[in-house]
Amino acid sequence: MVKVEILKWVPFVLLITFQGRTFVPDSQHSSLVLKTGDSIVAATSNSNVPLPIYQSARIFTEQASYNFEIQQQGRHWVRLYFFPVQNSGHDLRSASLTVVTDEFVLLSNFTFKNYNGSYMLKEYAINVTSDTLTLTFIPSNGSVVFVNAIEVVSMPSELFSDQALALEPPAPFSGLSELAFETVYRLNVGGPLLTAQNDTLGRTWVNDLKYLHVNSSVLNVSVSPATIKYPAAVTPETAPNWVYATAETMGDANVAQNNFNITWVFPVDPNYSYFIRVHFCDIMSMSLNTLVFNLFINSDIALGSLDLSSITGDLAVPYYRDFVANASTDSNTLSVSVGPDTMADITNATMNGLEIMKISNSVKSLDGVSSVESLLPGSSSKKNKIGVIVGSVVGATAAIALVGLCYCCLVRRKSKSTQQGQPWLPLPLYGNSQTITKMSTTSQKSGTASCISLASTNLGRFFSFQEILDATNKFDEKLLLGVGGFGRVYKGTLDDGTNVAVKRGNPRSEQGIAEFRTEIDMLSKLRHRHLVSLIGYCDERSEMILVYEYMANGPLRSHLYGADLPPLSWKQRLEICIGAARGLHYLHTGAAQSIIHRDVKTTNILLDDNFVAKVADFGLSKTGPALDQTHVSTAVKGSFGYLDPEYFRRQQLTEKSDVYSFGVVLMEVLCTRPALNPVLPREQVNIAEWAMTWQKKGMLDQIMDQNLVGKVNSASLKKFGETAEKCLAEHGVDRPSMGDVLWNLEYALQLQETSSLLMEPEDNSTNHITGIPLTPLEPFDNSVSMTDGGHSGTDDDAEDATTSMVFSQIINPRGR
Repeated sequence: MVKVEILKWVPFVLLITFQGRTFVPDSQHSSLVLKTGDSIVAATSNSNVPLPIYQSARIFTEQASYNFEIQQQGRHWVRLYFFPVQNSGHDLRSASLTVVTDEFVLLSNFTFKNYNGSYMLKEYAINVTSDTLTLTFIPSNGSVVFVNAIEVVSMPSELFSDQALALEPPAPFSGLSELAFETVYRLNVGGPLLTAQNDTLGRTWVNDLKYLHVNSSVLNVSVSPATIKYPAAVTPETAPNWVYATAETMGDANVAQNNFNITWVFPVDPNYSYFIRVHFCDIMSMSLNTLVFNLFINSDIALGSLDLSSITGDLAVPYYRDFVANASTDSNTLSVSVGPDTMADITNATMNGLEIMKISNSVKSLDGVSSVESLLPGSSSKKNKIGVIVGSVVGATAAIALVGLCYCCLVRRKSKSTQQGQPWLPLPLYGNSQTITKMSTTSQKSGTASCISLASTNLGRFFSFQEILDATNKFDEKLLLGVGGFGRVYKGTLDDGTNVAVKRGNPRSEQGIAEFRTEIDMLSKLRHRHLVSLIGYCDERSEMILVYEYMANGPLRSHLYGADLPPLSWKQRLEICIGAARGLHYLHTGAAQSIIHRDVKTTNILLDDNFVAKVADFGLSKTGPALDQTHVSTAVKGSFGYLDPEYFRRQQLTEKSDVYSFGVVLMEVLCTRPALNPVLPREQVNIAEWAMTWQKKGMLDQIMDQNLVGKVNSASLKKFGETAEKCLAEHGVDRPSMGDVLWNLEYALQLQETSSLLMEPEDNSTNHITGIPLTPLEPFDNSVSMTDGGHSGTDDDAEDATTSMVFSQIINPRGR
C-alpha cells in the first residue's frame, strides 16, 4: 500500500472540516510557502455561501505563488476551489483567473461572469518530478485573482500507466506520464453520488442518469460493496468498492429483439484529446462466461467480445481499461456505449464506472493556447535551457542537411517539369492520372499522407493546390464559412469569377480518406436540383480538398437559431423541407441501388440565393440494401439527436434511418431549437421525445417558434405534425417512405396557401405557451457544413425520374 500524502489549506485563521477532511489555514501549513507582494483575505458568514470551504478567499492583486513541499514524486491530484466571496474591495465575479504550474497552464483568463454555476471545483492530475510543486496565480491587467482552497493529494504510482489504447485507428498511445489531465466527468454508473468521504483519494463520483442517451433502456443493478473482490492489479484507489457494486445493464426497451446499446453522451471541448477510463465488474451473472459484450467510444469499437469472467477468473472482480480519443468533431461530444455481442448466448451488457479527463495540448495547456513561458516570461527551467542549446546545435545541423535536400528536389523537379510538362506532385492522384497507389498504413492522425487511387475520368474537375490557394486567398480566415466534421469550409472564387465552397480536410478529423473518396464517388454520379453539386477536388500535397457550388444562404440551421438572421416564414420552411425531401427521395429511389445519406440534419441542408434547399455532405453515405436484403449491417455513424434508434441499437441501416433523421429536422424547423440541448430541463433535452409528447396530445402549436404564432394554418400544422410523428416512429417498418413524406409536406403547403379561402381568419392562428423556453441557452451541436449558392446546373427533370405511390393519408405505412 502506497502512502498517500494529502496537503489541504484554506486562507483563513480557523480549521475547516469539509466532507470528512480538515483544511488548514495557509498561514499555518508547515509544507507550504506563499510568495506574494500583496494579498487580501476576504471572509463571509453569509448563509447563501454553498459550503464552508467557500466562505473565505485569498485575493491577489499581483502575481503570487504557493510552493508545496512534495515528499513523494509522481502524479498528484491538485484541486482548486473557487467561489467569488462578496467583499467591499473587489468584485470577484469579474476577476480573471489564470493559474499555472512550472510546466502546465491549468486555467487561463477564467471569469465567473461567463460561468453558469455559483462555485467551481477544478481537479487536475499532474506528474510532479521535483521536490516542490509550485502553483502561480496571475491576475490580468487591472484585475485580481483569488482562490478559496487548494488540495494536493499524492496517488499510487500504478494508478496511471504511461500507455493507453488510442482509437481512430487503434494503436498504443505512449507518454501519458509527461502530460497533465483535467477531470471532466467521473461517473458512478448505476449508483448514487459518492463524495470524498467514500473515496480514499478524495474523489467525487456523480450519478450517470443525466448523460444517458436513451434512459428507458437501462436497468440498475447493485450488490453489497463487501462482495467486491479486488485483484492484485486493481485496488480501492483505482475506484471505491461502491463504484464496482453498482452498474447499468440493458433493460426492456420494448423492441422486438433486445439487441441495442446503452450510450452515454458528454459535451466536451473539441480542441483536446481525452483520457477515458472505463470500469467493469460482473455483478449480474450467475455463472462464468455468460456475459459477452462490446464497448464503443464514439463510433469506434474499443473492446470487442469482452468476457469479464474469462479475464478476471471470477465474478464480482473489478477490471478497467484506458483509452485516448478525440471528440466527435460533428457534435463536439464524446459518446461511450456498451452493447451485446451478436454471437453471445445472453443479450446483455454492463458498465460500472467511467472517468473522462482532458489531456494537455501541445503547448502544455489545459485551457487555451498560451504556454507557461508566454504567461511567465523567464520561467524556463535549467533543463529547458539545456534543451534549447542542444536543440539549436542539432537544429543547425539538420537545417544544413535540409537545404541540401531541398536543392536536390528542386533540381529534380525542374528536370521532370522540362521533360513531362507537368508539375511535381508528392501525391499524383488527380483525375486523369493513371497512377494507382495503395492506402498508407500510417495513421491519419499523425498528419502523414495516406494515399488512395482516384484514377478515373469521371470524378469532376481536378484543381491544383495552387488554384485552391488562389481561389481562397491562401485560406484567408476572413473567407471561412464554417467548420464541419471533415474540416474547414472557405468561400472561394475561381478564375472565371465563379463562387465556390472549398472544403479542406483536417488530418486530425475523424473523417478521412474513406469519407473523402465516398463524397467524390457519390456526387460525381448524382445530379439533382436538390443535391449540392460537386465541382471538383484536389489531392495534391497530401491534401483532401473538395470544391462545391456556393450556397449563398448557408445551412438551414443558421436561419432557425444562433445566427441572428431574419426568421423564415411558414411557407419558406415548408418549401425548404419539401426541397430536402425531394433530394432524399431521389437518393433512395433514383438509382439502381438506393443511397442512404446517414447524416441528415439541418447543417447538411443548404440554401442557395433563392432559398432553394439542397442536401449536402455525403461523406457518411452508404449504398442501400440489395433487393433480396432488408438492411445493411454497418457500424453506427451519424449525429446524436438525429440517429435512428433502431439503427443505433441493432447496427442495421435502412432508408428509414434517413426518414427518422428527417423527422427530427421537421421538429427542429418548427420549434427552432437544437436536436439535443443538455442545458434544458431533462424532459426537453431531446427534441424528438419532447415534441412528440406535445404532438400526441394534439398541442404541437404550443411549442412552435414564436415568430410563427398567428401565421400558420391549423390544418397545415396538423398535417405537418402528423408527418413528423410518422417519421419518428420507433420502428422503421412503421415509418413512411420519403416519397410519402414528400407528398404530405406538399399537401401541408397547399393547405397553408389556400387557407384564406378555406377557413375563417380566427381558425388560421395558433396559440403558444410563453413560459416554455424554445431557444437554447447555448448551441449544443455547433457543427457547420459549407455555406453556398448559385445554380446547380442539374437536370430538374431528374427529381421526377422515380416516384413512389403516395396517398392523401398515411394510415398504415409499411417498410418497403
